[in-house]
Amino acid sequence: MSAAYGMAGVLLVVVATVLIGVLGVRISRTTSDFYVASRTVTPLRNASAIGGEYLSAASFLGIAGLILAYGADMLWLPVGWTGGYLVLLVLVSAPLRRSGAYTLPDFAEARLESMAVRRVASVLVVLISWLYLLPQFQSAGLVLRTVTGAPVWTGGVLVAVVVAVNVWVGGMRSVTLVQAFQYWMKLTALSVPLIFLLLAWRYDGAPGLTTETPPRFDDRTTVAVGTAVTVDVAAPVQVVVDGRLDGRAYEDVPLTLNPGRHHLDQDASVTFPAGAAVPHVTGEPVTTDREWALPLHGREHSLYATYSLILATFLGTMGLPHVLVRFYTNPDGRAARRTTVMVLSLLGAFYLFPALYGVLGRLYTPELLMTGRADAVVLTLPGRLIGGVGGDLLGALVTGGAVAAFLSTSSGITVSVAGVLAQDILRGGVRSFRAATLLALAVPLGLAIAARSLAVADVVGLAFAVAASTFCPLLVLGVWWRRLTVPGALAGLVTGGLLAGTAVIVTIAAGPPDGFVGAMLAEPAAWTVPIAFAVMIAVSWCTPGRVPRGVARMMVRLHTPESLDVDRGTWRPKRV
Repeated sequence: MSAAYGMAGVLLVVVATVLIGVLGVRISRTTSDFYVASRTVTPLRNASAIGGEYLSAASFLGIAGLILAYGADMLWLPVGWTGGYLVLLVLVSAPLRRSGAYTLPDFAEARLESMAVRRVASVLVVLISWLYLLPQFQSAGLVLRTVTGAPVWTGGVLVAVVVAVNVWVGGMRSVTLVQAFQYWMKLTALSVPLIFLLLAWRYDGAPGLTTETPPRFDDRTTVAVGTAVTVDVAAPVQVVVDGRLDGRAYEDVPLTLNPGRHHLDQDASVTFPAGAAVPHVTGEPVTTDREWALPLHGREHSLYATYSLILATFLGTMGLPHVLVRFYTNPDGRAARRTTVMVLSLLGAFYLFPALYGVLGRLYTPELLMTGRADAVVLTLPGRLIGGVGGDLLGALVTGGAVAAFLSTSSGITVSVAGVLAQDILRGGVRSFRAATLLALAVPLGLAIAARSLAVADVVGLAFAVAASTFCPLLVLGVWWRRLTVPGALAGLVTGGLLAGTAVIVTIAAGPPDGFVGAMLAEPAAWTVPIAFAVMIAVSWCTPGRVPRGVARMMVRLHTPESLDVDRGTWRPKRV
């Protein structure tokens, strides 16, 4: 895809986002408009907005990239991300709406009558949200670099600036309009090119994944490496190298790559002959087509990793701050439930497509397995299969959809973080919300520029694990168990946060070690979630005298339909 077409796709989405955001400015006047759109969002619009913010870079790019690299095991990601809304629907969506709170820390304080619990919840909201924003900015850099050759940091800066403008001027009402548009933009950007890709695949003879060997280059292929990467070579191969390889500089020099590990610096390129095996990034599995298509073959300790991933995605959804805040924008609990049902339909429709991109990528873009950026498969396929002006136009559409994914998810997360920072640090108000917006974006943008590049869906999976290990126990027990105490909630939040947070820090900073310990750190939910629940329950049993005095009234409020007109005034935190 030419840079001109790519930039056109990016600019069109950015301009549309800003213009729709300006529409929200004209109707955003009050604090309630900025935080929860005055609780007047209809179920369909809210469901579209939830789909817009929930379908992040991990959904648009990451799933296809992980399926390309790991195969059938990664199909659990879209299943879990969709199924998580079913758990949310059954357990907490309507009670959360009835709580009358603006943010998740508001709910924590209202339920437990404790500023200490509120402060811990506020810290966790900010940390989880920043962890979720990190891959959005990194992926934006990947997209702009892929389509224009721009430095990696420019994509993150572009997304941060556009999000800051929309959130700063219009708050939740602007963000809702933008995200509803961006859901349908993303659905179109994936589905329309896929129709042409499948037609091209059919015209090519509909090749299947039937070989008993790992991926090979069908033709003489030059692979450009955008970021420094270490690859494993299985057999000697004659190549032409341009750039730095294993610490030495080459300029179109023929040489033999011997079996073993080789390090390619940024912007190096290697030309492989037809029939050569595709080197894989160190740590990624080398599988035959048959192994790739079967579950539990993609990763070490894949059985544990799969079940831990399922647990994180199913339970982590309800603990994501930018998801929960959406249920405060519905007019009542019935609308919140209807919204959740619609979200399940919208997500199910969207998630049909990334898996097909991953399969086509295995057939036509296997070289991405050695670049360390399998996430780029969605962007690469239109130019590879179709080419010409048609390929450029479809590539521009996909690029626009990817930018919409970064913008919509980043907007929702920014609103959540800004709401918490404004209320708990800057003492509320529209002016505080706007100042908090800049802080909410600056920290993860700096981390994205400084941190090592990671697979986007892997980082988002870690955010889900932290959310499942902290807010999931608090919400489930807070909504359904009247004996939850302040010490129990604090102990569970701190324990789950520390355990899952440690796993995240190790994985991001240095990568998990080998063996089962490494698998436990890369997918921590299977052990951190049960421990967090157990600690929260055990400490509550041991401190029965610390049950909040107003628990009976709060439980009635959470579980009584709005039609009975129980005291539904918007809850306000007590400042002590």
